[in-house]
Amino acid sequence: MITSIDTNILLDILLVDNKFALDSKNLIDFYNQKGQLIICELVYAELSSQFPSDKELSKFLNDTSIKLVYSNEKSLALSGERWKKYSRSRKNTHQCHSCGKKFSIHCPHCKHNVRVRQHIISDFIIAAHALNQATLLLSRDRGFLKSCFSDLEVKGKLP
Repeated sequence: MITSIDTNILLDILLVDNKFALDSKNLIDFYNQKGQLIICELVYAELSSQFPSDKELSKFLNDTSIKLVYSNEKSLALSGERWKKYSRSRKNTHQCHSCGKKFSIHCPHCKHNVRVRQHIISDFIIAAHALNQATLLLSRDRGFLKSCFSDLEVKGKLP
């Protein structure tokens, strides 16, 4: 089994998020026992901001048995296709990252809908990489992933 890891799970541990740190560590430990743990280059880049040097990041990845696996053309093309569909389908709605429910926010002054692009192409690359190069993805961003990557198995908690 190959398990891909989203940045949010790793940041829970690195930033010692009291709400999610233990759950995320247990999740990584559980799936590490089942096979290989991987990240794509975007997760690597996002993690690098938390380390003083490349050497320290490499040490962390070695210590946690996480391997960097680069995206292939198939993953990159899929991420572009799904992002385009997502971008075109969004009206003036926001989407909850946890449950996937869509809702609108209105300006209190002029009453116009406020539109914020919640997901950028990097979210789609991470998911497409996992779909094509892993068995499942560990992430707390399950609402978005459920709606845009329903064919990807995503775990945010232990089974």
